[in-house]
Amino acid sequence: MIAFNRSPVVTNSLKYIEDALLQKTSGDGGYTRKCAGWIESACDSPNVLLTTSGSHALDMAAKLCNLEPGDEVIMSSYTFSSTANAFVGCGAKIVFVDICPDTMNIDETLIEDAVTDRTRVIVPMHYAGVACKMDHIISIAQKHNILVVEDAAHAIMSEYNNKPLGSFGDFGCLSFHETKNFSMGEGGALLIQDQNLVLNAEIIREKGTNRSCFFRGEIDKYSWVDWGSSYLPSEINAAYLWSQLEMAEDINNRRMQIWSMYYNSLSPLAEKGMIKLPVIPDNCIHNAHMFYIKTNDYHEQERLINFLRTGGVYAVFHYVPLHSSKAGQSYGRFYGNDIYTTLESQRLVRLPLWYGLTDDEVNATIDTVNKYYL
Repeated sequence: MIAFNRSPVVTNSLKYIEDALLQKTSGDGGYTRKCAGWIESACDSPNVLLTTSGSHALDMAAKLCNLEPGDEVIMSSYTFSSTANAFVGCGAKIVFVDICPDTMNIDETLIEDAVTDRTRVIVPMHYAGVACKMDHIISIAQKHNILVVEDAAHAIMSEYNNKPLGSFGDFGCLSFHETKNFSMGEGGALLIQDQNLVLNAEIIREKGTNRSCFFRGEIDKYSWVDWGSSYLPSEINAAYLWSQLEMAEDINNRRMQIWSMYYNSLSPLAEKGMIKLPVIPDNCIHNAHMFYIKTNDYHEQERLINFLRTGGVYAVFHYVPLHSSKAGQSYGRFYGNDIYTTLESQRLVRLPLWYGLTDDEVNATIDTVNKYYL
């Protein structure tokens, strides 16, 4: 079976993990600092805190937004539960709006009509590493004095108008889950634009203590000063991530090669109207986070996935729209009409894409898709 995903194991992975075991296993050591420094540079962000997951980066961002019960947060329904959970945990009401069918991102033209006097945050999620229209979203946020939290879980090394994703909003949230381009197994990062919020973020990340100040020699003792949790990853995780970040260009280039193989080889099916392929707008640079095709309807989606698995290819669907779920109906509401969110989600099939996937495996996947349609 051709796996849908496997975590990268690169030249120095085991070496650095062993070094972390011998040197320091708790967080904020040398490997954590290396990873944070790389992310600051790559994502054009002045302040980066490595976290235990992308979900926890979102949790921290939501907490730093100082939300109150009844405040509203606008986002797409086509995203992972973590995007909404972070704000629900602060007592906010989620307001879902429809997506653009070409990119699967939030439809920026629907956001302003969904704004009320309780709207506090807009959360654009860059699906498949392809940017939301951030200039439009930022202009709405500035006009109405609304914060922007970018869910850039898919989007490291992606750009919009030559600017890295995660650097547009007040906060950017990255994921280094095992399914992402670079992996800690479980991990993430919080990008913070306002230097004045960094200390608060450190306190949240370090169980509500000012421990980070203590380790910098700024205070003699650290103590419990506010609410917090344990959002600091171990050096073992950071060492594994660093082994990939130091060869990030190689990993990114290989993923782009695989993505292009799929796109070029499956284009004839798209030209015949049998499937649809991903759309990359001209002002976007994507990172080959995933490759998907769209079938004609959900019956075909299910049949194709089963056909591929029978043929030795593990392909998968993606998100069930949040507004259709039990929790989504309890914690949120859909503004306007669901024209595309459900329809497009029921057509999407993701194909295997990971660093280490061989050309033979890519070609076998392409051949199996062609066998279904031709």
